[in-house]
Amino acid sequence: MKFSKKLLHYIPGIYGYVAATVLIGLLAGTILILQNYLLSMIIAGVFLARQSLPQVWPLLLLFIMLVLIRVIMTIGNALCAHAIARQLKLHLRERLLARICKLGPTYLSNERSGELVSTMTEGIEALDPYFSQYLPQVFLAILLPALMLITIFIIDVPSGIILLIMVPMLPFLLAIVGIMAKKETERHWKMLSLMSAHFLDMLQGLTTLKLLGRSEAEVERIRIVSDHFRQTTMGTLKIAFFSSLVLEEGATISTAIIAVEIGLRLITGQLAFQPALFVLLLTPEFFQPLRQLGAKYHAGMTGTNAAQRIITLLETVPATQQSTQQPAANLFAQPPTICFAQVTYAYEEQQRPALGDISLQINSGQKVALIGPSGAGKSTLTHLLLRFINPDSGTISCNGTPLAEMSPASWRSQIAWVPQHPYLFDESIAANIRLGNTSATFEQVVTAAQQANIHEFILSLPQGYATRIGERGTRLSGGEAQRISLARAFLKNAPLLILDEATSYIDIENETAILEALARLKQGRTVIMIAHHLSTIYDADQIIVLDKGRIVETGTHQMLSQRSGVYHELLAAHKGKEA
Repeated sequence: MKFSKKLLHYIPGIYGYVAATVLIGLLAGTILILQNYLLSMIIAGVFLARQSLPQVWPLLLLFIMLVLIRVIMTIGNALCAHAIARQLKLHLRERLLARICKLGPTYLSNERSGELVSTMTEGIEALDPYFSQYLPQVFLAILLPALMLITIFIIDVPSGIILLIMVPMLPFLLAIVGIMAKKETERHWKMLSLMSAHFLDMLQGLTTLKLLGRSEAEVERIRIVSDHFRQTTMGTLKIAFFSSLVLEEGATISTAIIAVEIGLRLITGQLAFQPALFVLLLTPEFFQPLRQLGAKYHAGMTGTNAAQRIITLLETVPATQQSTQQPAANLFAQPPTICFAQVTYAYEEQQRPALGDISLQINSGQKVALIGPSGAGKSTLTHLLLRFINPDSGTISCNGTPLAEMSPASWRSQIAWVPQHPYLFDESIAANIRLGNTSATFEQVVTAAQQANIHEFILSLPQGYATRIGERGTRLSGGEAQRISLARAFLKNAPLLILDEATSYIDIENETAILEALARLKQGRTVIMIAHHLSTIYDADQIIVLDKGRIVETGTHQMLSQRSGVYHELLAAHKGKEA
């Protein structure tokens, strides 16, 4: 139950709804006791005292009223369950999404997207019956039998003693079944997550699979994964049905023992008819909460496994923490000066640091290029600057203020980032450009598109700026997608610009348009360029060469090309490719 307390902490207002569900169930159980008592009185009056309908009518009317009250309580219980589901899905999904956003791309790179999507959808759906049905039923399975047992003891002590002896057997049997079910439900949840992740991977790589002729083999793999999921589902259902069978048999045997005991005492005159009938009517209801708990036990176990994964996500500490210090916007009267002072960072899975003792300064308005072999640490340095991760040691500062003292969101609002492979959403072109500045007018969007040399192309589309471009911009070429990314940067108009080689993998025509747009975009900003094509950085004010996580050379193109160092080797390799 510890994880349920943790999750309840993340869902405001749900305590009240769960408590209301338990209270309504307890009141409904109390009314059920009164119903059975009135029913035994009515039957005893008609059967033994030969009472007519007018004579039993007051009791019958009261019985009908209690039935109606129970119906209203059932409706109230359903409304509480609906409110629990609404609160759960609304707040938990919101918190999960917010947490994933805080964890950032560095954390997500180690996770499977399909598994995370499954957690946010199927996982939270599995928690719905846990909180709305199973958790309240746990309390009712304790309170209602205790209330009924006290009532039966007041009416007939021998029957109460028999029930007191029999009732511990059912929770004991349920606990044994629970131990059996735990591993099966864990396997079932893991298989569901695996299948979801596998399906998403296959859909995203469908073009590659078709081109390589592996689609048929992938279909066979899906069949195998689906069959494994079917087997785990059936195994879980077998245990669920077995637990229901055990509880039903235990309750039936206990009721039969009570019936025989009451019958014998009734025949011998040791017990009156009306209390005997009342106890007999109440005995099946005594076991009903436990039987309902058994029926909902499977939902509870599924919710338990989903909850463990959700709690793990919610309690994962982001690599960067929010700060209450001054917002970054107050620092920029001009393009910023960025300083790295003995910065070190190491990924947990790597043996060596990704960056080691990095010290550099990027002056206001300077255009700096970061180059180096693959794995040299360029992307890690960029992620540190974007505050997706924090350095293990050392300080990164802007205009003399450490980034750790700034709010990450405020700091990023001052950065325009043009990645190598921009992500475009399945929205209109205007909506994708407006991500750079959500409050921008349509005229400002058009101006940004013109600066990015994409305006004429957009007008050639049937719906212009309202054209939807598909998931990941599938209806656009690489160059067109890159120019939309540049339009975002123009619209954001941030003083710090980070470029991750915007001209990679595009044709000459698009490259020319992009280079023209980049020349405009760089003006009046501090620019950091991650270079893969060395031809794009010859005019950089400073070139920083990284190798194995360390700075090995700094200088201009003219200076570095005359040395026999890493830059000279990269330059020679680049010229060899061009030849």
